[in-house]
Amino acid sequence: MGRIKTQFVKRTSVELLKKHPDKFNKDFDENKKLVGTYTDVESKKVRNIIAGYITRLVKTKKEF
Repeated sequence: MGRIKTQFVKRTSVELLKKHPDKFNKDFDENKKLVGTYTDVESKKVRNIIAGYITRLVKTKKEF
């Protein structure tokens, strides 16, 4: 069983991928830095969850 992501994480991730589709890639560390620059999320934990979800979406090539 995996962890369930909140609507905030999913919505923010999809919005970032729609706005900046060519910036994000399969590297979690780079995605983490980009999430920090493109959002105003202050929590490190939430930032990492968003970056991880974006990485997962990019790896599975989801369309937006």
